[in-house]
Amino acid sequence: MSLRREHRLVFLLNVAQRRLQRWMAARAQASGVTAAQSGLLFILGQRDGVLMGEAGAALDLGPPGISGLVDRMTAASLIKRRADPDDGRAWRLWLTPAGRAAMAQSKAGLTEVNARLTDGFTDAEIDVVARWLTTMQTKFPRGEDE
Repeated sequence: MSLRREHRLVFLLNVAQRRLQRWMAARAQASGVTAAQSGLLFILGQRDGVLMGEAGAALDLGPPGISGLVDRMTAASLIKRRADPDDGRAWRLWLTPAGRAAMAQSKAGLTEVNARLTDGFTDAEIDVVARWLTTMQTKFPRGEDE
């Protein structure tokens, strides 16, 4: 019987997340677009006019979180919010020209961060890390503790 090495995964995951967030926040100050805002820009770049609730679900944000994000991005003229023509209670989100420009800038920044994240690892190793992180979404589903 082999003993598994103790990796302190929760600690390592938390430290990595905090450091990555700080690094990305420092770069966001220069570009004016946060990581969360970039995420919404990327979603709209793939599917402009998405429902606000669908965007929130894709970003793992609840109604208050997506509402605040949309408010900030609307105020910054990165997106527009329009009532859904079929359901007056729902809102659809659309990129503005400034949002499209910010999305292009965010994509360039994403290339840099992905290069730093994967530097020194093989594609097979990154595949394992990505699979492990993806399983977190099923092992710890949103709403389980809410």
